[in-house]
Amino acid sequence: MNIISENRAFGGRQIVASHPSRVCDCNMTFGLYLPPQAADGPVPLIWFLAGLTCTHENAMTKAAAQGWCADYGVAMVFPDTSPRGEGVADDEAYDLGQGAGFYVDATEEPWAPNFRMQSYILDELPRVLFNNFPLEEELQSITGHSMGGHGALTLAMKAPGRFSSVSAFSPICNPSDSDWGRKQFTAYLGENADWEDHDASCLMRVDGIDVPVLIDTGTDDQFGDLLKTEALAKAMAEKRVAHTLRMQKGYDHSYFFVSTFMEDHVAFHAEALWG
Repeated sequence: MNIISENRAFGGRQIVASHPSRVCDCNMTFGLYLPPQAADGPVPLIWFLAGLTCTHENAMTKAAAQGWCADYGVAMVFPDTSPRGEGVADDEAYDLGQGAGFYVDATEEPWAPNFRMQSYILDELPRVLFNNFPLEEELQSITGHSMGGHGALTLAMKAPGRFSSVSAFSPICNPSDSDWGRKQFTAYLGENADWEDHDASCLMRVDGIDVPVLIDTGTDDQFGDLLKTEALAKAMAEKRVAHTLRMQKGYDHSYFFVSTFMEDHVAFHAEALWG
């Protein structure tokens, strides 16, 4: 692992690091904020999964998370959204290829050799983090924005018992029935794959989830038709999942929206993590 940068922030440490990934067959970069409490021992960890076109840097610099993490004594990791580099497949469209990993393990060419973001987030990056930083492995929660909200919801349901709580900002809720999903699933998984196994609304209808859920979406979200929020709301109600879904009046899809409600999400996860 290589530490690229380290900055003091709210009494803690904002780190950017890279490491060779066997899962993605390339170097991967992540950001990690360690609150001041980490100087005294392991702290809980919140995962923040970013959206389309983003890197580790977007939420790290725009989501206004570090101050709240310091207040609540929790760390936050900001993974990249896809593999990158020479030899890694890409596409001219913004919503496919590098920057658009969709948190699935691709099975189709040319994506399969590198685009294994589900395994990277659930298996490889946790080993890197818990082997190198003062983090409490038994205390994890997960959140994300847009495509990252899709990832947070689906990965939490795919790894029952891993996360104490899950939240999302304007998540893609029903990708198998949305243009933000069908295109990517066709490319990464193939037309005949079980897309519902990577769809938060479908997964929720089957098994639900046994940890608290918080969803915030703006009423003026310019991508509202692509998010399919109503499908997830219906699935959570049908399975009687403990959840809060808030339609925030006048807010859009941007990081101005995310930063406005970041304190609520950090507090929500801290309550679940600290008990």
